[in-house]
Amino acid sequence: MERQDKLVIQPGVDAINCDDSAWWALYTRHQHEKTVADMLTAKGFEVFLPLYESMRRWKDRKKMLSLPLFPCYVFVRGGLNRRLQVVTTPGVHMILTHGESFAVIPEVEIEAIRKTVEGAYRVEPHPYLKVGESVRVIRGTLEGVEGVLLRRKNLCRLVLSVAMVAQSVAVEIDAADVEPVTARDGSCAILAGQTLEAGRDRRMLSVCA
Repeated sequence: MERQDKLVIQPGVDAINCDDSAWWALYTRHQHEKTVADMLTAKGFEVFLPLYESMRRWKDRKKMLSLPLFPCYVFVRGGLNRRLQVVTTPGVHMILTHGESFAVIPEVEIEAIRKTVEGAYRVEPHPYLKVGESVRVIRGTLEGVEGVLLRRKNLCRLVLSVAMVAQSVAVEIDAADVEPVTARDGSCAILAGQTLEAGRDRRMLSVCA
């Protein structure tokens, strides 16, 4: 399987320059994420499978389900020296790789997602987002988390992304709880291409130091 950003998922890749404490990702069969996570946990691996609650309705009933935030992905920390035990686990397709190395998921991205699912926030999957108004949460259980702020009428959402799997999640947040993230060099960071709706007005966003 090959992605447009040249990120590929393939077996048999050697672990090159991969920290044993680093997070990496598994690509699983559809709807096998929970089974894979349970089996790897039973084998002694540290596993992270972020879930969210979704109400599903049928003609005669409705039910609240816990679904994977990142369909077909399970995150694992370290243990690549035991990767044979991983790839032979039923439901596992392959380990995500980047070039000649296993694809490392930054700790900051994992922790941001963990804080979101463990907090009292409504979180759900969101189309992958690369650009927008970069902000940092300044209070509450998500304090310190950085993401992209989306405004639509009276609703604000903080979008968090895991770049290696090209997927994002969104959580509703109060605009008063975030501050702009300025460019490191102190210059004005123009966020091109991201047009958002605020009330009835549409404007191009920029964040200035």
